[in-house]
Amino acid sequence: MSNTGMDRRNFLRVGGMSTLALTLGTTGLFSLANTSKGFAAEVAGNPTSGFGGYGPLVKDPNGILDLPKGFHYKMFSKAGDLMPNGDKVPAMHDGMAAFKGEKNTTILVRNHENSTNSSLPVNGKNPWGQAAGGTTTLIVGPNREVIDQYVSSSGTVRNCAGGASTWGTWLTMEETGNKGHGYIFEVNPLDPENEMSKTPIYDMGRFSHEAGHVDPSTGIWYLTEDASPSFLYRFTPNDRSQTLGSLQKGGTLEAAAIDELPRAAQMATGQTFGVVWKKVDPEIAQADAKAKGCIQFSRLEGAYFSEGTFWFDDTSAGTKSLGRVYRYTPATNTLELFYESTDKNDLEMPDNITITPWGDLWIAEDGGGNDRIVGLTPEGEIYTFAENVMNSSEFAGPAFSVDGNTFFVNMQTPGITFAIWGPFARKNSTRRRAMNYAQPPADLAPVVSDKLRAFAEEQGMSMLEAAALERHGMPIL
Repeated sequence: MSNTGMDRRNFLRVGGMSTLALTLGTTGLFSLANTSKGFAAEVAGNPTSGFGGYGPLVKDPNGILDLPKGFHYKMFSKAGDLMPNGDKVPAMHDGMAAFKGEKNTTILVRNHENSTNSSLPVNGKNPWGQAAGGTTTLIVGPNREVIDQYVSSSGTVRNCAGGASTWGTWLTMEETGNKGHGYIFEVNPLDPENEMSKTPIYDMGRFSHEAGHVDPSTGIWYLTEDASPSFLYRFTPNDRSQTLGSLQKGGTLEAAAIDELPRAAQMATGQTFGVVWKKVDPEIAQADAKAKGCIQFSRLEGAYFSEGTFWFDDTSAGTKSLGRVYRYTPATNTLELFYESTDKNDLEMPDNITITPWGDLWIAEDGGGNDRIVGLTPEGEIYTFAENVMNSSEFAGPAFSVDGNTFFVNMQTPGITFAIWGPFARKNSTRRRAMNYAQPPADLAPVVSDKLRAFAEEQGMSMLEAAALERHGMPIL
């Protein structure tokens, strides 16, 4: 990931706006209120369902974050704030995961992409090395207030992204190929800075890690590499029980290859290829993958596994170098180019990703302008959910609370974590599954009425399922 600077005047402007709120009433006029809830864009009437977005963004008079009507944000845990132990919140907020805590709390584990030096390092008490990176853990109450925050691992380099395990831990990954670094560490948010947090999982490879996620049905991890060229890896643990300590027992690292296609750049949208997995030496993973003819990507970033499909993106790929989104299906061992951006107004340089509770892929941009949170539907349509109008740096670490009511995301510089809430679509496992298969071409797809669309959302099914039921005579109430 990259980051851009921010002048002192703008930094102070951000730091002083946390108590301002905006309300857009039925008159359409803006009014400011002195409140701790942060920015709120309220509007009379019902917002859109979320299937295809939530409509146009409302301009934030605070100049921080534009959101659709009906949505609110709150900022907390800014870099330089004091934590309960008196240490300062580290800089360079990056990858993040959300876990369910006690008493309706959310546990956030957050990376800090510091290198060897930083004015706001991760100041751990049980570090692995002498570097300034690591993770912090936040306990966030149901009112979206921070109850506690503390360092949970330290001493590492450029903790960029990572991945959440199925057993409640976070794999924080070093984005560097420097000697002695480039490893994965497992962090238990409820047992901070323990021995496990400072023990590299050597078999998961030493390379410029970006992100990873686990297939819960097999216990196999899929990993992306932020380098050029980069490769897609999978790690098969010796112990696939998906329990605390299982990854430390080692395993096998492999890289993806497509024998008839050495470079991913040659793929066209909608094309699907069979994958061959080739074992690589974890200590020289990139060099070994290249030597064995594994498929080369431009620069891989985000990773997310959902409903039988592994999603990942290539931030600078494509005919216009604006980014691509891929999906790999383990059941069929096939790789597909799902989406390629040809217009920066649609998508520019995709980075961290997550699947929403209702089934869209949400993408944090790392582009050259006002970075956004962009949604990608099962039908391959694009919409914008949020825009960083501070023009300060990228979004990072998108994650939903377990109940689906709050969206958490970081702004890397000046280092802010946001909680965003509003009329999100409800959980829809069927629609999440719809992201696993190709949609029909537009000219062959069923015509979907607003009534049928509303019925599908109410019943928790995909558009295609609802259209099939209607076609077979089921009354749509």
